[in-house]
Amino acid sequence: MKKRRFYILDVFAEKKYAGNQLAVFRDAADLSSDKMQAIAKEMNYSETTFILSEKERSGGYDVKIFTLAEEVPFAGHPTLGTAFLIQQKIIQRSVEKVNLNLMAGQIPVSFFYKNDSVDYLWMKQNPPKFGKSINQDVIARALTLNKSDILGKYPIQEVSTGLPFLIAPLKDLDAVKNARINREIFFDLVKTIQAKSILVFAPETYNPENDLNVRVFVDYYGIPEDPATGSANGCLAAYLIKNDYFGKKKINIRVEQGYEIGRESLLLLRSEIKNDVIEVHVGGRVILTAEGYLY
Repeated sequence: MKKRRFYILDVFAEKKYAGNQLAVFRDAADLSSDKMQAIAKEMNYSETTFILSEKERSGGYDVKIFTLAEEVPFAGHPTLGTAFLIQQKIIQRSVEKVNLNLMAGQIPVSFFYKNDSVDYLWMKQNPPKFGKSINQDVIARALTLNKSDILGKYPIQEVSTGLPFLIAPLKDLDAVKNARINREIFFDLVKTIQAKSILVFAPETYNPENDLNVRVFVDYYGIPEDPATGSANGCLAAYLIKNDYFGKKKINIRVEQGYEIGRESLLLLRSEIKNDVIEVHVGGRVILTAEGYLY
């Protein structure tokens, strides 16, 4: 059997062993979707990506993303991490941008350097789509919270920039910390909507340098909680602009995630309205932590 080289990266991480871990496989064009799914289960990260070719096609690199349960059209930290890996190990020189050809479309990732090393990466996500709004009582029960914990002046709504999430604004950090999924209620809810995961957020933070604290519950995909979720935070950035959360038509904020599960993450969000279209960028750091072979 062919040896499969893979890399482990920490994405949205300011230091090693923080952020969200990702496994990336190179030269995977000969693998079937079933085999990729089996490998993703074996790696046991929230997502695993497969680079199908080391040459560009239509201006980008073909990449597939798998959770433990299924292939997904888009996910944030796999997009950022895989673009970093392509620049480091395939292109092997400084570039301004790498495009990934994903099921959701071509996603551009921009590179910013400090002392000739990659500092931050930014990805431009697809224009957001807004879906159903959900009753506050239902969400409170699904999150094992009181209705008073929900910030009632804003909607609880589905948003998607390629992968849909349910966005729920909470009053404070205590509400975020106390949230936990009632699986029976939540799994009944997701049968009726497109979103299968929920992002909760509050303006109170652990680190005073940050603007929002976020948790993302992904029980549907086989993992209770994600330490850093670029796709969900892109949806959040669009939600904040649409609902005038900061009273601005342009935001540039720092979001902390993963503090409650011991993997402190930092995501940078930019969003603005241009010609009546919401534009979303999500940024962060990526660190290569390990590499090896799967036999």
